[in-house]
Amino acid sequence: MRQRVVVRHSPVHGRGVFALKALEAGERILEYKGELIAWKVAVRQHRKQGVSGHTWFFGLTDGRVIDGGQRGNSARWLNHSCEANCEAIEIDDRVFIHALAAIAPGEELFLDYQLITDEPADDEIRLGYACRCGAPGCRGTMLAASDS
Repeated sequence: MRQRVVVRHSPVHGRGVFALKALEAGERILEYKGELIAWKVAVRQHRKQGVSGHTWFFGLTDGRVIDGGQRGNSARWLNHSCEANCEAIEIDDRVFIHALAAIAPGEELFLDYQLITDEPADDEIRLGYACRCGAPGCRGTMLAASDS
């Protein structure tokens, strides 16, 4: 199968995932891979790393987490946008990235992270999860609208 995406420098933040060919709305692009761990383990690892607002953890509805930093793939480099062109669809303990709209070759792929924190979202927390997407409808944070 011909490669459909590539990881390279992103003008939004660090690295990003970019389409190599045209992708259709609804198309399954890739799977978010990594080690499946318990939420408590993810929290401990995040605190130990001491990196606020930056992880490769993808939370599942059952409370477990996919750690894209361990045995992960290029999906871990998907950046956040308040006007995302992709969505994550969870099936059992797997997460698949699908296009929400047609994506042109060279276009960066984005998810709306909709992050949730355990602490109330004060100014310091919001700063740690600041959004850099620059979209016209940007809400200024990677946090879910209910937490921002």
